[in-house]
Amino acid sequence: MPVFALRGKSDLGIGDLGAMKEAVTWAARNRIGVVQVLPINETGNDHSPYNLLSGLALDPLMIETVPGALPGLDPETFSAIREAHAGKGPPDRVDYPSVKRLKTALLQAGFDGLDFAAPEGNEFVEFEEEEAAWLTGYSTFRALVDINNGNENFFQWPETQRSPESAGGWLAGLDAAGRTSFERVARFRRFVQWVAHRQWRSLRDHAERQGVALIGDVPVGVSLYSADVWSSPELFDLTRWSGAPPEKVFQSDPFTMRWGQNWGFPLYHWENMSRDNFQWWRRRLRSIRSIFHLLRVDHALGFFRIYSFPWRPEENARFTTLSQEEAAAITGGPLPCFVDRDDETEENRVHNRMHGEMVLRMFLEETGPHRLIAEDLGEVAPYVRPMLAELDIPGFKIPQWERVGDRMIPGSDYPRLSLATFGTHDHPPIITFWNELAENAASPDPAVSAAAIQSQREFLEFCGQSRPRVPVDFTSEVHRAFVSGLLETNSWLAVHMICDLFGSEERFNVPGSAGAQNWSCRLLDPVSTWDRTHRDLLAWFRKIVSKTDRKPGNRDDE
Repeated sequence: MPVFALRGKSDLGIGDLGAMKEAVTWAARNRIGVVQVLPINETGNDHSPYNLLSGLALDPLMIETVPGALPGLDPETFSAIREAHAGKGPPDRVDYPSVKRLKTALLQAGFDGLDFAAPEGNEFVEFEEEEAAWLTGYSTFRALVDINNGNENFFQWPETQRSPESAGGWLAGLDAAGRTSFERVARFRRFVQWVAHRQWRSLRDHAERQGVALIGDVPVGVSLYSADVWSSPELFDLTRWSGAPPEKVFQSDPFTMRWGQNWGFPLYHWENMSRDNFQWWRRRLRSIRSIFHLLRVDHALGFFRIYSFPWRPEENARFTTLSQEEAAAITGGPLPCFVDRDDETEENRVHNRMHGEMVLRMFLEETGPHRLIAEDLGEVAPYVRPMLAELDIPGFKIPQWERVGDRMIPGSDYPRLSLATFGTHDHPPIITFWNELAENAASPDPAVSAAAIQSQREFLEFCGQSRPRVPVDFTSEVHRAFVSGLLETNSWLAVHMICDLFGSEERFNVPGSAGAQNWSCRLLDPVSTWDRTHRDLLAWFRKIVSKTDRKPGNRDDE
């Protein structure tokens, strides 16, 4: 369940940690043992949770900014600010500009009202000292973003601010009032991070009391315009940009179909990272591990070898219709390819396998065993899954993609060391997928109709129905077959998207596209109403959880 999509009792136009607490309590009441969220890091202006402004800073928009939850904020100030910043966006979407203005004003009021002599003030000072290794550089960068009118592209800033070294000289040249003013802006950003980390760790404590595990997400990259690249450019390769090769599943636009997905994140300079034993990664993993019980490693394939582009995403349109020869003429030769080696030779495959093993073993040193889940979807090299199994790291099982020849692999044959799900944030919900099959089943084209009917039959058989009647529309019976079918698999974890559990049509992202429709969809009903709105479904669901022996905490010894 994406945090931004939740509706809490006191949220302010976006799901927040108050709504998450409600959701965790709801999950425990309905015998759900794990709750998975998208990345919670602070993001860039496009609001994608995978485009990070920092690998360590947490998203301010997820903070619960109401009196009692936000230190330093009194009810009168809260009411005045809320009235002055009332949002006017569509109710089914997050109005990011309005939400950001409102939450920033509330957070500023909390900072201004914090009593540094009180226990909370002392706690904040201790946080500043304990997290100084990353927090000092981050807060300087974040304050520079603020004084540059929110422009995160530090390559466009005055030359005196484009690096920590030059910024230090620039700060030293300010008069006392200027330095005091700048430091207050930077300290406000440290305050925001203290509150965010404080609330997330409180949520973890609440989840543990409820018997629910939290699954976090470790994105594969950070933004070019991030605090990390500004602070430590030597840790990144700023000549190529990460992505994924063309594939059959995600073909949302001509560029993606032709070249693949160009995410635009700089590659890691692994050799430089190794010189201090990967401290950037270790600090990042320790931080997120303090919040979550399990970590989804985004695009784990990229730690073996990663597909990359020699041009930025902003230039994609220029290359959409070009041949490889025409593209090479523009770039001077380089083309999209796997880095640092392709898999064309045995020597390269051994190299890539060893690289992925090195990275993941380092991850395990920081997280401990059975804490990582590898998102191993896409063009999977043959050595990846055997290596994950050797390291006791479960991968994903998307039933429609798990096939032998022309048939879906039965869920009973899935390895225990896996996570089963019908979809991720990149997929349409099950109801949308099924309705498309039903529509195609009625096609006048016999081939299209036969393929759709066969797909429906395969899915229902996978979900335990013998000789199902097809074609069939998306009914309550079909919905419940999908829900129970996933729980019947042999996978250690079975995770439904919240919209698939409820049989609703919300979609959170369309890969390869950009715009307000992505990462902004809000669930129709507040968390507080779920038990009532879905009463019959949830009563049935709790029985299925018991029947399939998937109650929280079961079979840990396996």
